[in-house]
Amino acid sequence: MKLGELAASCGYGVSRCGDDTVTGFAIDHRKVAPGTVFGAFQGATVNGEDFIPAAIAAGAIAVVARPEAVVEGADHIADAEPRRAFARLAAPFFAPFPDQIVAVTGTNGKTSTVEMTRQIWRMAGHRSASIGTLGVTTADGSVSTGLTTPDIVTFLSNLSGLAREGVSHVAYEASSHGLAQFRNEGPRVAAGAFTNLSRDHLDYHGTMDAYFAAKMRLFDDVVAEQGSAVVAIGDMSAPDGHWAGQAVEHARRRGLRVLTVGEQASGIGLLAREPGHLGQKLEIAYEGTRLTVMLPLIGAYQAANALVSAGLVLATGGDGARTFDALSRLQPVPGRLERAAITPRGAPVYIDYAHTPDALEAAIAALRPHTSGRLITVFGAGGDRDTGKRAPMGVAAMKGSDLVIVTDDNPRGEDPAVIRAMVLEGASGAREVPDRREAIAIAIAEAREGDIVLVAGKGHEQGQIVGRGEATRVLPFDDVKVARECAGVPMGETQ
Repeated sequence: MKLGELAASCGYGVSRCGDDTVTGFAIDHRKVAPGTVFGAFQGATVNGEDFIPAAIAAGAIAVVARPEAVVEGADHIADAEPRRAFARLAAPFFAPFPDQIVAVTGTNGKTSTVEMTRQIWRMAGHRSASIGTLGVTTADGSVSTGLTTPDIVTFLSNLSGLAREGVSHVAYEASSHGLAQFRNEGPRVAAGAFTNLSRDHLDYHGTMDAYFAAKMRLFDDVVAEQGSAVVAIGDMSAPDGHWAGQAVEHARRRGLRVLTVGEQASGIGLLAREPGHLGQKLEIAYEGTRLTVMLPLIGAYQAANALVSAGLVLATGGDGARTFDALSRLQPVPGRLERAAITPRGAPVYIDYAHTPDALEAAIAALRPHTSGRLITVFGAGGDRDTGKRAPMGVAAMKGSDLVIVTDDNPRGEDPAVIRAMVLEGASGAREVPDRREAIAIAIAEAREGDIVLVAGKGHEQGQIVGRGEATRVLPFDDVKVARECAGVPMGETQ
């Protein structure tokens, strides 16, 4: 593909290298080869414009950057939003993509929802994949990408690779960072979903309104015209209800088809939910019919995620009966209320990724109906992240648990003791155990028959992040593995 043709197809002109063949796209100057289009973006700590000369010296034929950037020796494709321009230029280069693509945004539930959507599609006979926190997941396994929403080059490359492998259906997580930084532009997105909104990432976005606005780029810009929006609707008097109502308005103003899901929804209505030993019975209303679904997952928020997944499948042409039948055969998502072990005294140990106040409260609420004794919660808060959520996480843990142990999560570049102290401001009476392994071991040793242990915050993660910048280290740490070891369960043995 010639640079001139590619640029013209996106409304840009070039004067220097128009007849040169584009060989690739890069946002890291170290990955530039002859024929590359280089994206030079301003970041929080690094300014990509500083590396324009190095990229051109390595063979870049065009640089996508702000109009005021200095580009000498290559074509300058100037745009006030260079990230968006770069994505739109890159998409035709990497195409074709899978036929059906859907995206999920929200504070909590994105990972579970995209993975459940993938599973439902697979059970319907489609070759499907999910992209997000767990990496790129297909029926054959997962490959990590390192971010919930990977950079635009990795994202488009992954989609293109999946299409070449015969994957026709993809669900991906659209994080607020990814949406704000235009990491999702280009491929046609048939439907988008909004799960919920609660406090998170205010260190980046500043305010809840700005955070929500970033999420709403999914409905405002990314979902294709004539596409669909699936919105989870719960208690409209709660904060989530306010944001859900606003999300519906965004979708309607755009002209998207809206399918609401949940207790107060008109699309897929959740009429009743009855917790069971290892799952729950759902009574659902859809298109005038009342259905019973035996969902093999515990917790109200798991039910909400499952129904949003069903909504995405239905919004993209799925069969109703087959879709709801598939809900009864969903498999647990790694690190999302995953039962890791049962202690010698008979107490189950669950691992969950909850790392916001609302998510922690939801995980605790999900386990409470299954607890005849005490609910023991182990958690911490991540460093170099929104500090304002730490005390509220402590409040949420104390409110729903009988015993709380505050420990380290991923301290990153902060002093772990300072992080714990901020959490403990909202968790008066909790125990403080700095070492995470020791904290898990203490919780398991305390647990008796009828108790449940919840280890929250890291979920599927395989390491503990310590340090910042070049001093960053990732120490091997797997909550599931550690819980099994502390419970005396041999690795490889199932319970």
